[in-house]
Amino acid sequence: MQACKRVKTIEIQLHKKEPIGNSSDELSHVLLARFGLVPRKRDGQAKLHSLLLELYERKKQANREKMPEKAVVPVEEMALYAGIKRQTMYDHLKRWLDLSVLKKTSFVSGGKVVIGYELNGNTLEAAFRKAESTIKAHMDTSFRIIEELQNEIKKEKLRKPTSSSEES
Repeated sequence: MQACKRVKTIEIQLHKKEPIGNSSDELSHVLLARFGLVPRKRDGQAKLHSLLLELYERKKQANREKMPEKAVVPVEEMALYAGIKRQTMYDHLKRWLDLSVLKKTSFVSGGKVVIGYELNGNTLEAAFRKAESTIKAHMDTSFRIIEELQNEIKKEKLRKPTSSSEES
């Protein structure tokens, strides 16, 4: 029997939430909830939907002006948009990166390297399609493991002598 490899953990908590209205704030909040990207604590005050909207606006501006560095937002600034502390932003950022909604980027500005994050696609849809691909790949692997488990159970039953053959 093969030993299991320890791989990075992805904790996805999808919420079955529907929009009440059609405002961009409401729709972005629902989108993040459906992908499990909202604060996990009940009293979590992070306004991650505001951050998502800012990331999208910056990406559009960067594409329009053909200046990709305008899409990059440092963690400190991301935390300000979300209304949380920098360290808390890193906690949320991990899930966004795990799903590939954001990507880490660096560029040189004024002689120094700026490291930040940007939407992983030219549009919101493209970024969340990356998340869909990540989730789908995870599920495909899970179903391959299910098939392997079923086959292993069958093999173990065949290898195990039956009680009636032992008696004779």
